[in-house]
Amino acid sequence: MAGTRYTTPAEMADEQSVAEVRQIDSSSSPFVELGTTGLKRAAGYVDEEFLPQLRGRKAVQVYREMGDNDPITGALLFSILQLLRGVDWPVVAGGKTAEDAKAAKLVETCMDDMSTSWDDIIQEILTCLQYGWSWHEIVYKRRMGPWQSDGRHRSKYSDGLIGWRKMPIRSQETLQRWIFDDSGDVQAMVQLAPPDYKTRVLPITRSLLFRAGHHKGNPEGRSILRTSYRPWYYKKRLEEFESVGVERDLAGLPMVSVPSEYMRARPGTEQYKMVEAMKRMVRSIRRNEQEGLVFPTAYDQDTKQPLFKFELLGSGGARAFSTNELIQRYEQRQLMTVLADFIMIGHQGNTGTYNLHVDKTGIFREALNATASSVAEVFNRHAIPRLFAANGWKPSSLPTIQPGNVDAPDLGQLSQFLTATAGLGFNWGPDADMERYLRRAAGLPELSDTEMQTKRREARVDDAARFAENQTRYLAARSGLAQAMAAERAVVAGEHTPDTMGQQQQLQSAAQQQQQAQLQTQQQAQQPAQRSLPAGRGR
Repeated sequence: MAGTRYTTPAEMADEQSVAEVRQIDSSSSPFVELGTTGLKRAAGYVDEEFLPQLRGRKAVQVYREMGDNDPITGALLFSILQLLRGVDWPVVAGGKTAEDAKAAKLVETCMDDMSTSWDDIIQEILTCLQYGWSWHEIVYKRRMGPWQSDGRHRSKYSDGLIGWRKMPIRSQETLQRWIFDDSGDVQAMVQLAPPDYKTRVLPITRSLLFRAGHHKGNPEGRSILRTSYRPWYYKKRLEEFESVGVERDLAGLPMVSVPSEYMRARPGTEQYKMVEAMKRMVRSIRRNEQEGLVFPTAYDQDTKQPLFKFELLGSGGARAFSTNELIQRYEQRQLMTVLADFIMIGHQGNTGTYNLHVDKTGIFREALNATASSVAEVFNRHAIPRLFAANGWKPSSLPTIQPGNVDAPDLGQLSQFLTATAGLGFNWGPDADMERYLRRAAGLPELSDTEMQTKRREARVDDAARFAENQTRYLAARSGLAQAMAAERAVVAGEHTPDTMGQQQQLQSAAQQQQQAQLQTQQQAQQPAQRSLPAGRGR
């Protein structure tokens, strides 16, 4: 029939899907999670890595070899560690009330009151950059004073509050598997560690998980060395080939000549055993302090030539490829993956430009600042709220850890900034908040709260003094203006001439000086006369 439209099976399926979506949307609670992250996991094991050698414990072994055996990777990790160790980790109060200041003080004292230093904890946390993740268990204590023999109560403080005792790492090598809930969130780490190799379950509610990268909620994160694995592997193989080639070039290629019938000998015969012995001898020849060779002597009865001959063949000519250039190329690619190729500046024959070096290091510092912020965020989201919950303390706003910059800004640029702003009339002294910011930017010592309050009071006093001085100048100028206008009106009215006005001002000035002199004479007359008499002699 003309004008009739038929519904296709695909359209019917779409209509059914739309109906199902509406039913799910109307019947399910918005507080219930419907989808999943899609993380590939089974029985507590994550299977996201497509390279078999970088899965599970194998990845930990590879990344450890890269960090411990490779100079480039070691230099990279060392520079990151040392730069982040120099970062300040101040605690900022959540508000301006006395309770907020007291809450911030609790976190500060807990950070400084653990059995290990805060610097050591940061070093352990930063292993997440090398391995992709770092798991730390939180152990608490009751702060009962420094003289307690039990570590669960020993503290610098005796306020009875609950504080952090330690946050030890649970090594990446000891991971057996993970425990996930139905929505895919990690709930615990199952550990199998020496020396007893017992299975231990570490709940996430009593731990902190630091990750270098986040994707699909993977608890194993993503190592910063992952993208440098391929150039590291090729460089490692090239170095092995290079060392073998150097050894052969220096020692020569060992070669043994044997009669052809020996090469055709059957296994088990004396000739066959002789050939096998020669092969072992060729493979084991090395140039060292114990080098030497015991070689049999035998001659052909017909030709009178020796049956066995040993010699070292030298390599002639140059190599088709420069291994040094190839290795440097892979080293540069290793550093490029983490924006740290500036480390190679000055090591490859060309020093590069200073501006390029500054730009590269600036990007690298910003990346490290982001890393420090991510570490602090884990403390702010999990460690600090649990600390106050353990103490039964519910402040209106929680304090936070806000790390400083990895590196202070260029002091030359900062001095130019200060000079330029000071030339505009900005006074750095009284403004305490601006001075605190500049001190942080320049890496200078922080002002204490008492000093900050003192500077704020001084600023208010200076403002009041400047206002009073300006007001006095204004009133004096206004009075002088009024006198000048009165004198001008008197001259215009004919009461005085300019000469008489000057004489009158002189007479007034003389009269004022005479009054001051009389006042001083009266004051001296009122004071009792004090004379110094000579000492009398005895009669």
